[in-house]
Amino acid sequence: MDNQFLDLPARATKPRSRGLTSVVDNGHSLARLDQNLVDTESMIDIIKLGWASAYITPRLDEKISLIRRHDIRCCPGGMFFELSYLQGKIDAFAQFVETHGFEIVEVPNGSLPIPEADKCRMIEWFARRGFTVLSEVGSKDITVTSPPESWVQSIRDDLNAGAWKVITEGRADASAGIYNSDGSMRLEIIDAILGSGIPVDDLIFEAPHKRQMSWFIHRVGTDVNIGNVPLNEVTNLETLRLGLRGDTVKHFHLDQHPEAVHA
Repeated sequence: MDNQFLDLPARATKPRSRGLTSVVDNGHSLARLDQNLVDTESMIDIIKLGWASAYITPRLDEKISLIRRHDIRCCPGGMFFELSYLQGKIDAFAQFVETHGFEIVEVPNGSLPIPEADKCRMIEWFARRGFTVLSEVGSKDITVTSPPESWVQSIRDDLNAGAWKVITEGRADASAGIYNSDGSMRLEIIDAILGSGIPVDDLIFEAPHKRQMSWFIHRVGTDVNIGNVPLNEVTNLETLRLGLRGDTVKHFHLDQHPEAVHA
């Protein structure tokens, strides 16, 4: 961009492995997606085709090609993997994602009863075949609770199995996993994860709403990895990352630089 004169937080640039913005596509048309990506491609690293929608997406190859033309990586939703695993069709799933040119595979167990050991085995299986693997920890069922130490151990196991990044479950509406049903933080889990010594760059925190995005930026920093970002919130997230919005402006430009304030 031209005519830049404000001092802003240092932001990782693409291709990046930290400060990732992972967007969920919930069935956008090619025209709408293209229109949005023209202006936001530099802000987006991954687009996930939500749930198992890739299986029924018309003109799937065109959508993936469009995403890649904007220098963004594409990933099928985790539900697609879980359902394929449940039906014993992992080979067919792998062939599908390979044929259509997906670079990333998500391996979760938040919706269906896939044992942790089997999830790790699948992470290893896909990693050996050259896929970049995102794993996910946490359940989409708000009634399922796991102690914080179980979250930490699952994250470690997934990374050791070959996951590139581990997603902390939050759902598309911030209603489960690291959140309570009202969207408030389950701080005992988040604090345990952040205090575990696991590199924060290895984690992607699902944070679909402004208040959760802001919280993680305050706690972790500009280049925290954020997932489940709606397409229409990409620019808003970037303004939060750079202190160009009221929710983070004091954090980056007043709290950290009080000497720069003039009467």
